[in-house]
Amino acid sequence: MTLFRTCSAAALAAVLASFAAGAAAAQAADPHLALEAVESPESLAWVKVQNDKTLPLLSADPRFAGLQADALKILASKDRIAMPNFVGKTVFNFWQDQTHVRGVWRRTSLESYKSADPQWETVIDLDALAAAEGKNWIWKGADCRPKTHDRCLVNLSNGGKDAVTVREFDLTTKTFIDPAAGGFVLPESKQTIEWLDADTLILTRDWGPGTTTDSGYGMVIKTLKRGQTLDQAVEVYRGQKADVSARPNVLRDAAGNRVVLLTRATDFFHDETYLWDGQTARLLPIPQKVGVRGLIDGKLVLKIEEAWTPKALATPLTYPAGALVAVSPGKLLPADRKSGDAIAISNDCDPCQLLAPGPRQSIDQVAVTDHRVLAVVYDNVRGSLVSLRLRGEFGVTSQPLPVIDNAAVSLGSHSDEGDDVFYTVEGFLTPTQLKLADATGTTAQTVKALPALFDATNLVVEQKSATSKDGTKIPYFLVHRKDWKLNGQNPTLLHAYGGFNLSKLPVYDPLVGKLWLERGGAYAVANIRGGGEFGPAWHEAALKANRQRAYDDYFAVAERMIADKATSPRHLGAYGRSNGGLLMGVAMTQRPDLWNAVVVESPLLDMIRYTQLPAGASWIGEYGDPAIPAERAWIETYSPYQNLKAGVKYPLAYITTSTKDDRVHPGHARKFAARLDDLKVDHLYFENTDGGHANGADPKANARRWALHYTYLSRQLMDH
Repeated sequence: MTLFRTCSAAALAAVLASFAAGAAAAQAADPHLALEAVESPESLAWVKVQNDKTLPLLSADPRFAGLQADALKILASKDRIAMPNFVGKTVFNFWQDQTHVRGVWRRTSLESYKSADPQWETVIDLDALAAAEGKNWIWKGADCRPKTHDRCLVNLSNGGKDAVTVREFDLTTKTFIDPAAGGFVLPESKQTIEWLDADTLILTRDWGPGTTTDSGYGMVIKTLKRGQTLDQAVEVYRGQKADVSARPNVLRDAAGNRVVLLTRATDFFHDETYLWDGQTARLLPIPQKVGVRGLIDGKLVLKIEEAWTPKALATPLTYPAGALVAVSPGKLLPADRKSGDAIAISNDCDPCQLLAPGPRQSIDQVAVTDHRVLAVVYDNVRGSLVSLRLRGEFGVTSQPLPVIDNAAVSLGSHSDEGDDVFYTVEGFLTPTQLKLADATGTTAQTVKALPALFDATNLVVEQKSATSKDGTKIPYFLVHRKDWKLNGQNPTLLHAYGGFNLSKLPVYDPLVGKLWLERGGAYAVANIRGGGEFGPAWHEAALKANRQRAYDDYFAVAERMIADKATSPRHLGAYGRSNGGLLMGVAMTQRPDLWNAVVVESPLLDMIRYTQLPAGASWIGEYGDPAIPAERAWIETYSPYQNLKAGVKYPLAYITTSTKDDRVHPGHARKFAARLDDLKVDHLYFENTDGGHANGADPKANARRWALHYTYLSRQLMDH
């Protein structure tokens, strides 16, 4: 108000004119900015017009009803594996079906779970809770109090958003604990919460103005005791506004050790890790590109994403990027060591290299039980599982646990007490098997197996390779009928992701199988750069200024399949979501000649404004910063929204997102579709009003989502 009191009328007019000119310039540069207002009446009216065009068209297709029924049968099937989660030694599961659309959180004993007919006890009926409270609750998991395992922090989302409301729940009485009785209740926010002790939390969230980063995540870590209000929480660490986030991590091991880490994420891939002793936070001299995977025998288990030479050691050793290393915090920050003094390596193998991948290998998931470190290792995108044991001065021993050939392997829950661990193995054509192992042994029991959910008797999987623009060999999987002909007529869907160090693995996907493969389609998965299939270097090869490499890799796989006459542009479709949705936008704008269908789901598309949309600023480490002229220059070369051009023959795209997506802003998809309208380019757009970024909150809505996808793909690739 001071400005308006002290300015002259002329000066005030000049200021207002400047504001108006700036707004007009922004609107001229981007005429669809208004669509970034997520739930404005104008935006929702625009969405309704688009949905009213797309839904009747696709749902009227004679295939739609059958595809939707098949999808719902799979998504709500009672034959699905009820994936287990240990709380203490009790097995919990969250289950959705046609009766329980929102789902039930339930529990049983381990022995009962292993039986053919587990006896489940309902703990929370989310459908009943949402109805009783008049809320659009979507389950986002629970974190239970260590040791006693009697109380849990339950995360509830409004419509599937990442932001959650957190309420303390008593597992004994199966009731939420009233705040008046000391129960923890934390209002909606994007928040990370850990149990510090039985009556104290350590957490980050939106505490009010000045406590969140440009990315929309909390940057202030506080402790909150039972009975305290939020404004009574005690600050222990504060990051910076330009960071991605600050978050706590409380680690415990079987020997009774507890380590509290405070992590300042300076970007998506770089962290400063502080050891907090209850009073002081000291920076640990570990790599900034690191994942802390657990604690065993007082040692931190680190997956390092860059080479590391610990300077604290008298005789430094270098550990390679992608390796697993165990180290005691005291080795790096001994209490009695003066600054600059080195300490000698002891006979206790500390730091200790647990495992280092080879040139075509990567370490994917890691879990730490009471006495073992488990690691999923991929060799040329084929999974294995090893159990690692620290043996004092004798170093590390390794033993494999059983998997299947050419598999995707995924670690599940492990017991809070002991070494029991669940894990799954699966292949493109091999239904998922859930195994239970004692990590100290070498055998595993198959406790559940998914029945075949599509007919794979006439299907085969090949692993092939394409040569990218710079000569790099890009592997890809191709699933197709054994009796197909290389005549260019095969309807083929090519999927990839290519970012954030995430790998695309040979997983059993019954929706792809039933809705596409069983009906004569072929399915390809490209392991392009930007992913984690071959370790940190494979990811880093497509970072920032080198982003085009991921896109060139994808185009190379498409061109190879076309050259082999496995398919042709008339019958080739592209599918990707999130960062893969960005890939789809680039595929459509840079190589519209390669496809007749492009499914652009939950996408980033306006890469010039992505940092200004929640939670875009957190991804600068992956894409670069368009506010920096040099970086904006190479982002502009591929940003799909800005690269749509008049007079280009684009394939009919299917663009889809969710109103409740608070991770990748729906404005990306909306503006891209609106720009296509400007250019008089036909397209289909559908926006789900619920579901969040994952789009999987409601089996019925999810079945419709997949039916729309495959109806569109059938029309574009199978017809004519």
